[in-house]
Amino acid sequence: MTREYTIVTLPGDGIGPEVMRETTRVMEAVADACSLSLNLQRREAGASHYRDHGVALPDSVLQDCLDADAVILSAIGLPDVRKSDGTEVQPDMMVGLRRAMKLHSAVRPVRLYPGVESCLRTAEKGIDFIILRENLEGLFASYGGGCRVGDAVATDTMVITRQGSLDVCRYAFHLAEKRKGRPSDGKRIVTCVDKANIFRSLAFFREIFFEVAAEHPNIEAEATYVDAMSLYMVQNPSNYDVVVTENQFGDILSDLGAGIVGGLGMGPSAEVGEHHGLFQPSHGTAPQIADQNIANPMATILSASMMFDWLGDRHSDDDCFKAASLIEDAVISVLEAGSVRTADIGGSSSTTEVTDAILSALQS
Repeated sequence: MTREYTIVTLPGDGIGPEVMRETTRVMEAVADACSLSLNLQRREAGASHYRDHGVALPDSVLQDCLDADAVILSAIGLPDVRKSDGTEVQPDMMVGLRRAMKLHSAVRPVRLYPGVESCLRTAEKGIDFIILRENLEGLFASYGGGCRVGDAVATDTMVITRQGSLDVCRYAFHLAEKRKGRPSDGKRIVTCVDKANIFRSLAFFREIFFEVAAEHPNIEAEATYVDAMSLYMVQNPSNYDVVVTENQFGDILSDLGAGIVGGLGMGPSAEVGEHHGLFQPSHGTAPQIADQNIANPMATILSASMMFDWLGDRHSDDDCFKAASLIEDAVISVLEAGSVRTADIGGSSSTTEVTDAILSALQS
């Protein structure tokens, strides 16, 4: 009996609705190809919704996200839509979703796809690793808190808990079990990135990492400091397989990772917990190019591939695994052909033309 998957789609702001429209076309096509039943529920949230209705994430939309099998979000936030205190609404919505859905791990693949140029001369062995950031605590635990005393001093607190560290480290080794190892030699290895030589909280994180590593003797484990890692990712990117780190460090390193594999337009991501999954591109809303049909839809389309892979893992559903592979293979086929690509990766094709090419590759 075919299982029906309820997927909430959040088009968001700026280029978000455009790339979500194209991603929906791909999801519907791959569902037909793989005999999957999808119940796609479009819901409105984000800066535009805040501007029009005074709330970025309505309670009803949040509940729909909690009830769904998965959520796919394109991009949210507009620089000219702000709250009364002058801050943007995007952090409120994203942190709200993460906390409500208990999304403990943020997964950012860093993969150099065939046909895409890297800015690095050191990319000849290939780049294919995952940056996994703890998603609910670390320095981000201070969001909405912190302390400021007049104009004299302000503080934020880094929070590292045993459970949060266990969740993200266990998921890191779970991902390593599924992968083929690092490009340089095929070795399966998880790298802990921290600043354990300075901060007790991150020494604690490293300690828990190695506790989890001891449960996986078939996978190598190592640790390095975050400042050194920012160098090693540029000098020897093929030496990494799965990288696990604190929230703020992962936020920074994952954008560096996107920069060495063609930019944010090629960067999908996932945020997962024990029961929920949220999938979105790494890029922002790019309002300066909204409604021009020139945005790169590949990051959002590849995020849908990650969604199907997660659903396959969660429900032991081979049809979902097949859908994930078909989407990624179709994207790779288009990139290898080289004739259809958006401006951010050296082409002149429209958003729609790129999706048309991906759909053609899917059919073939």
